[in-house]
Amino acid sequence: MDIQLGRSRTVRRAYGIDEIALVPGGRTVDPDVTDTRWSLGGIEREIPIIASAMDGVVDVGMAVKLSQLGALGVINLEGVQTRYEDPNAALDRIASVGKDEFVPLMQGIAAVSGTPVAALRFGKAIAEAGADLFFVQATVVSTNHTGPEGQETLDLEALCRDMGVPVVIGNCVTYEVALQLMRAGAAGVMVGIGPGAACTSRGVLGVGIPQATAVADCAAARADYEQESGRYVPIVADGGIVTGGDICKCIACGADAVMIGSPIARAEEAPGRGFHWGMATPSPVLPRGTRINVGRTGSLEKILRGPAKLDDGTHNLLGCLKTSMGTLGARTIKEMQQVEVVVAPSLLTEGKVYQKAQQLGMGK
Repeated sequence: MDIQLGRSRTVRRAYGIDEIALVPGGRTVDPDVTDTRWSLGGIEREIPIIASAMDGVVDVGMAVKLSQLGALGVINLEGVQTRYEDPNAALDRIASVGKDEFVPLMQGIAAVSGTPVAALRFGKAIAEAGADLFFVQATVVSTNHTGPEGQETLDLEALCRDMGVPVVIGNCVTYEVALQLMRAGAAGVMVGIGPGAACTSRGVLGVGIPQATAVADCAAARADYEQESGRYVPIVADGGIVTGGDICKCIACGADAVMIGSPIARAEEAPGRGFHWGMATPSPVLPRGTRINVGRTGSLEKILRGPAKLDDGTHNLLGCLKTSMGTLGARTIKEMQQVEVVVAPSLLTEGKVYQKAQQLGMGK
């Protein structure tokens, strides 16, 4: 429904993850028989979770462990993990400095994460190194980019055609751009601008669409593109996803999987030493991220597969998804994408007075 913002502008209402709820139907399914498998670029995984390409979240060891546990991890090609032969000293400094010194430190020791630029510089080497997937990510990405005169710009269609490995592209938040990226040959599309726990792009730039609406719009593009081409392109919700409930709601809005940073940064094995920061943080001219203290709450296995030792939905994320699917009567991810969704602004606060007052469970 359009809303009149003023005499000169009519706007559309958009919804975030916290504003919606999932509605049980007329059947239930035992969580043990639910099937959470999904595939991206020909790679099938049991857990529809990708760990963000952030220096405090994924290093080589974490990428291996994530794969062993049934998920997927992405390494930032232009950050601390690849800039230093041994990144541990840099990571120690990042974790130890005060709040005021953090951004200047990052500007000095880390490169700006500009993966479209990385695609131009390193594309051939990435393919020759045997990468399984290549993620091209920026705050906003499009197939129609105007750059400075004389500067080479990335041709996404040529990249997808010539790379030699499947290319996942993001980020976007609209039906039109998602459709353009799919037509350019993307093997997957990342959805989300600014909702991440350590991201300040929405405050700095004023740009973004709440995640529930963004995912639903891009999922509509996926459906229309599949009808016109016969090719199914997975949608990955990226940003603002902290709990198992968030994952469930993103999939119900149409996502095939989610990309998460801060929940994985809390793993004992994560390279961030209990801290998490965004990929746009070290910009030399306009930082759009901050460092947050997420702590260390358990092993990566506990976070992904349990058993949970916390009661707030941040442990055993696979169990959260399977139990939600069972409650909603969805046996597969495809069926989960079809469950009923309602607007429910009070979902996370209704009846939670004691939890909030005592900072327990959903009140933390």
